[in-house]
Amino acid sequence: MIKLAIKLGTLAPVLLALSTAPSLTPALAAGGGGGGGEASSAMDPGPSYPTSSYPKRSGTKATHKVKKTNKQSSIDDPSFAQGYRAAYATIYDRNDYAAAIEQLKSLGHDDHPNVANLIGYSYRKLGDYKLSQVWYERALKADPNHVLTWQYYGLWQIEQGNRDQAQYHLSRIAAICGTDCEEYRSLAAALEKPPGTGLVY
Repeated sequence: MIKLAIKLGTLAPVLLALSTAPSLTPALAAGGGGGGGEASSAMDPGPSYPTSSYPKRSGTKATHKVKKTNKQSSIDDPSFAQGYRAAYATIYDRNDYAAAIEQLKSLGHDDHPNVANLIGYSYRKLGDYKLSQVWYERALKADPNHVLTWQYYGLWQIEQGNRDQAQYHLSRIAAICGTDCEEYRSLAAALEKPPGTGLVY
């Protein structure tokens, strides 16, 4: 009887913690957060705010690690979603990459893979390959299965003449989402072009 009381006493706080824990509800599908300029998909950033990884496939482990901090906004905050969508439009509708970098940094979630990825993309479009690489690496550190970062970083590799590295990025995409996903097809098409061909991604 005493053992049962101890077990119940131990289980109660755990159940209470689980029932009151906030949930992170992903909203953008397929690693969203900026496929518009890279892939031939629509430029719609999706519903409200970014998720960090492609849906889980057998043999892979999709991750979703987002640090909750007391920065300017919470990842669940509608103002974050609105700011993210505004930065997305600044990139893909207006091609104002410098302004988009400032908008994304002001969100206070540089460690979120979609935010870091779009900052990296914007620096790449501005021709700052060193800073672009830093941000792509940051996005992959936050989520090693962030398929869109593997795609964008693969295009970065092609632009730098690192076709073998781009091929590695393509294999990572295949492991995450297969060979039928838009990110795979886009990077594969870029790799099929002869070296030195100017990419428009």
